[in-house]
Amino acid sequence: MLGNGQLGAMLQQAGQRIGIDVRLLDVDGAVLSGQLPDAVPDPWLDANVRITVEREHWPDNRWTAALQRHPGWLNGAALAVLSNRIRQKSLLDQLGLPTAPWCVARVGMTQAALHQQLGPDIFLKRATGGYDGRGQQRLKAGCDSDFSAWADDAVAEQAIGFDTEVSIIGARGHDGQIVCYRLTENRHDNGVLMISLSQEGRFDHLQSKAEQILQRVMQHLDYVGVMAIECFVVGDELLINEVAPRVHNSGHWTQAGASISQFELHLRAVCGLPLPQPRQGGCSMMINLLGLDYDPKWISDGASQLHWYGKRWQPGRKMGHVNGWHLDAASLAPWLTGLELPDAYQGAREWALARLAPASACSEPTQR
Repeated sequence: MLGNGQLGAMLQQAGQRIGIDVRLLDVDGAVLSGQLPDAVPDPWLDANVRITVEREHWPDNRWTAALQRHPGWLNGAALAVLSNRIRQKSLLDQLGLPTAPWCVARVGMTQAALHQQLGPDIFLKRATGGYDGRGQQRLKAGCDSDFSAWADDAVAEQAIGFDTEVSIIGARGHDGQIVCYRLTENRHDNGVLMISLSQEGRFDHLQSKAEQILQRVMQHLDYVGVMAIECFVVGDELLINEVAPRVHNSGHWTQAGASISQFELHLRAVCGLPLPQPRQGGCSMMINLLGLDYDPKWISDGASQLHWYGKRWQPGRKMGHVNGWHLDAASLAPWLTGLELPDAYQGAREWALARLAPASACSEPTQR
């Protein structure tokens, strides 16, 4: 596994459950557990090894070069396309899949020219890297900004007024079989995911469209494993925001709300194991714990399932997440209300509580 962050750790835990030995590679330090730094473990890389990723960006060193030459290296072509926003957007256009209007921010382009092409409100997004709101800049007509450093290395994208944001997560096996989870609704603050909410029946009218989008991308790239696609909901339509070729933060709820988590599903697909449709029921919620110290009160309710990453504390850093599950949405609301969280979570909490109420409606259109 290229990557040894929290996603790698949760993939490793899922592997232990079903008898798969998952080895994590520190791609920045070029170290695998039990190996000396910068040493490529040729005996370990036998023909039975499957090499996959928990992140789509990594440094170029002896380790990563050796792994990508191995016959067990998966999704090389897909990662080359999807890890770069310019190539990713171009692929979506090629496949005729819906996205917000966009263009490459080229050398010599003026802000006025971008606004003329894309409208008065634009997001610049770095072609590579950047996540959780980083690597982005907003351009508004009438407010001049210097974006010369972004030229030829960013997409300019029209800001979309959307009803809500959802993600579709699924897995594809070596034989082309695809299984999907139900659509998950997401709340972001300042570009960072705060809450993901999975409710039975809420987005049934969009499920088929979302699955068709995911299947089209996976099949075109011959992708194996879990993939996530974030979409804006605009009326009864979906506009693709981003494609993530890996397990995804908005799928963490599957640890509590599905018979097979996204982590186990990825390993099943990669290793050629049975890939049944995960059973999903009730209402599930995931809350990111951002820049918080450990609090045992998070696990004082029987609905709670805490995943603590053991990271060194930093402001705003994802220190862990907590999942909640109940058979029905109304029963999950008291759990969310009683969960001790700082004031910064109030807006996200109110957003989620409105959706847990009977016959709740989508929030007013927003922009991201």
